[in-house]
Amino acid sequence: MNNNRFSGKVALVTGGTSGIGKTTAIEFARAGAQVVAEIKKLGGDAAFVRTDVAKDADVKAMVDFTVDRFGRLDVAFNNAGVEWKGPLDQATEAEYRRVFDINVWGVLNSMRHEIPVMLKNGGGAIVNNSSVAGHVGMEEVSIYIASKHAVEGLTKSVALEFARQNIRVNAVAPGVIDTEMFDRFAGDALGDQIASMIPVGRKGVTEEIAAAVLYLCSDDAKFTTGTSLVVDGGWIAQ
Repeated sequence: MNNNRFSGKVALVTGGTSGIGKTTAIEFARAGAQVVAEIKKLGGDAAFVRTDVAKDADVKAMVDFTVDRFGRLDVAFNNAGVEWKGPLDQATEAEYRRVFDINVWGVLNSMRHEIPVMLKNGGGAIVNNSSVAGHVGMEEVSIYIASKHAVEGLTKSVALEFARQNIRVNAVAPGVIDTEMFDRFAGDALGDQIASMIPVGRKGVTEEIAAAVLYLCSDDAKFTTGTSLVVDGGWIAQ
């Protein structure tokens, strides 16, 4: 594999303080990209921007900073998201709005600022972080499930809208990945139980999701748009 396949490219990663976002930002940098992310130390040519993706002004400032600093934007990983769980009758309007503001509006808001900049350079590639939760239903995670189904729909629709303008939009749908977010969501006992149900016999690691994101953003996937790449160890194939 070409370790410099993103040389000369500028990559933007949201939700880069930990987990999948942090690892993906590092892997973009290792592959030669200039990176703007919510992470303070990447090494190489990288920059940190603190951003609330639910706030239009913050996202605009992040994209403007990217262009001011590096002159362009070629690829973006819209990764920022939050978890939620609980019985339906305990769901509150405030919790719903928080999850949808970040998981859905945050993705849409990011794309609506990223795409015009990419168009000025003749195109680009975007990957939205969905989840296996965007492909199935699960008990007592209704708000989160709904938000990730929305990400899947947004990805398909925006991909079609800009396909002829050389903007590719795809989603990556992680399964059970060994992250702080999963630990918060499941806890130790439930986490071990869930992991035991994965056909390959283990949780995934963030590097495996990063590899999928980099593939979808690379020229190796230049005929791929409007799809969702499930990386889950075979979980939803059961």
